[in-house]
Amino acid sequence: MALVQFRDSVSVADYLADEEAATEKHEYLAGEVHAMSGASARHNLICGNLFAALHRHLAGGPCRVFMADLKVRLSVNDEDYFYYPDIMVACNPADQASHFRTQPSVLVEIMSPSTERIDRREKLFAYRTLDSLREYVLIEQDAPVALAYVRTEDRWTTQRPEPTGVLTLPSLNFSIPVAELYRGTEGL
Repeated sequence: MALVQFRDSVSVADYLADEEAATEKHEYLAGEVHAMSGASARHNLICGNLFAALHRHLAGGPCRVFMADLKVRLSVNDEDYFYYPDIMVACNPADQASHFRTQPSVLVEIMSPSTERIDRREKLFAYRTLDSLREYVLIEQDAPVALAYVRTEDRWTTQRPEPTGVLTLPSLNFSIPVAELYRGTEGL
């Protein structure tokens, strides 16, 4: 992820206005704007497989699933952050901004070698500050590996299903075989 510095510090209002007109996506980290690189075909298929399964599962209920182009807005140490998670599930009907959500229930990142460190550290720390968040899921792009951080009561636990196992999101009453996440990625 390359750093793009537009000004010394960019305001939230300027970032949101610039992002609406931008041809590329950028994340906003406490006044700094970072350009995002494109995703691989494998990344896109994994994301699409999970999105489709969640979309079917959540149909008719209060939760909505979003893929890649809707931002999550959060505050860490009184600083604003905007990220583009690969998948976001939001269940609060009052959380209806047109270009972002502030109260997601589930966030998912598909990790590539270039994003793994950010997804495992920076985003893990930032996302877990969200009171609404119930699960944060990390899926490896290049191997059948999934890891879910699950909030239970006031603590976080981890779920690491085997490649032949099942990934479960308790807050959504949803399960999917890990192998199903990687359907269609053979040979890529």
